[in-house]
Order: sequence, then structure tokens, then C-alpha cells
Amino acid sequence: MTKVCKQQGDNCSIIDYSIEEKRKILVYLSNILETIAKEEGKILVLAKKELCELYDGLLYNFLYNNDINSIHILLNIYDIEINTTNIYPKYRCAKDIRKKIKRLLFPRSDRQLISNKVSMLVHEDIDRLELGLYLKGYYNGYNDIRWVNLLEDETLKQIRKEDLYERNFLFHYDISSREIQKIIKDLFIHIDFNEKETNYLCDRISAYCNKVIRKKIYSLNSYIDKQLTIGYNQKYPNIQEEPLLTHKQLNSIYKSLVKTINKNMLDAYKEAYWFGINDRVLSRY
Repeated sequence: MTKVCKQQGDNCSIIDYSIEEKRKILVYLSNILETIAKEEGKILVLAKKELCELYDGLLYNFLYNNDINSIHILLNIYDIEINTTNIYPKYRCAKDIRKKIKRLLFPRSDRQLISNKVSMLVHEDIDRLELGLYLKGYYNGYNDIRWVNLLEDETLKQIRKEDLYERNFLFHYDISSREIQKIIKDLFIHIDFNEKETNYLCDRISAYCNKVIRKKIYSLNSYIDKQLTIGYNQKYPNIQEEPLLTHKQLNSIYKSLVKTINKNMLDAYKEAYWFGINDRVLSRY
């Protein structure tokens, strides 16, 4: 049975769903989504047999088709299954991209313009990716019983059981304890090791960037207004246009962008994983 607690004013209603009831709900939701998709002329990838395939199908539709219905349904499904509580993506990647590209294009005078244009072109795509991987990390952390049990054992050493019932946060942000710091360090080492073995995140990020973002970067010249630079040689002004970005420069921008996205997404996934573990501990009280 899954306990779902919804805050309704000052009241909290508890609903219990059996596995069979959850399956019926998910099939019903997927049928609604397919109907919407047909009406809007979209091609969606949905699977009804396995829940994980359904999750992946909804996530795919959100990422690659920018289908908002899919992410809302996925969030509702997660809420039914695990009572998602603390979902807070930071969306910091676009800012890091601007900084990296500006440094990369030195000494071009229009490097600020180009970095801003790149951010404008891809920030919605990157935000979708971060939300998708954040949800994936949260879900995986929530269901990682080994780390949930380990954190619960340490929690009960530091906090009285009766004090846990009214908490909304555990060690989500408060990691001042040395023992908690060690758990986080070991957890992140564990995630890094798994990623090195499987390339799970890297492969998905690379595939997404290649399909959604790459074409925007390599056609960047068509989005940039030419800039004039004025230099002075003795008494006479020298007016020149900044040249178009070369294929080599575009390639460097794309590689830098993918590298930055990989780092930020792994950090977001780790944070979400940790939040999921914390929320699972709190859900037991």
C-alpha cells in the first residue's frame, strides 16, 4: 500500500492505493494522454505494460516533444506512488554556459552577445533536461532502500523519533553533522562509480544534446547580428565587422556546452537523489 498525503488547508487526507489500483490509474492516465496526443497530431512513445517504461515514455515526450501534459502526468504519477515532496531543481546551468562561452571566445568583442544568444536558444531545452533528470534522481534515491536505511539509522542517533513526525525537512540542507557529511560523501562516490560503470546519465545527456541542442549551436551564425568594431590607427578610424564563427569555433562551443551540461546535470541528479533518500526516511514517520 502507498500512503499519499495531500495538504488541503489545515487538513491532511490519507489515501491508500494498492498495486492494482495504481496500475489502473496509470493506464487511465496514459489513455488520456494518447487521446490528447492524437487530437494535437503528436506522435508519442507510451508503454502500458511496465511502469518504468511508462515513466520513460512520458519523460521522453516531455524532453523531445516538449509535451507539457506528459510532465504533469508524470508528476501526478510520482505523487501517487511516492508522495513527492521536495522537488527543487536549481536551473543554474544556463548561467554557467554563458560564463564558459564568454571565456572561450576571448578576445572577440561580441563574445558577450554570442554567449547571451546561446543561453537564450538552449535554456528551455536545458531546463527540461534538468527537471527530467532531477525527477529521475529523486525517484531513484527514494527507492534506494540501502541508503534510506543507513540514513534512518544515523537520524535516530541524532533526532528523537517523536520529533520526526512533524518535520518537512531532514538533512536536505543541514549537513553540518560530520556523520551526515560522511554519508553524503560515500553516497556521491557510489553514484559516481555507478555512472562510470554504466554511463547512464552521460549517454542520455549526449543523446539529448545531439538531437535537440546541436543543430541550434551549429546554426548559431544565423541568429547573431553582425557587430562593427571601430579601431584607430593614428588619426583614422578603422571600421570592421566581426567575422562569422568558424566551424572550429562552433564545434568548440558545442563541446564546452555539453561538458558544462554534463557536470551540472550530474550535480542536480546527486542532489535530487539525496533529497529522495531524506524524504523516504521522513515518510516512515
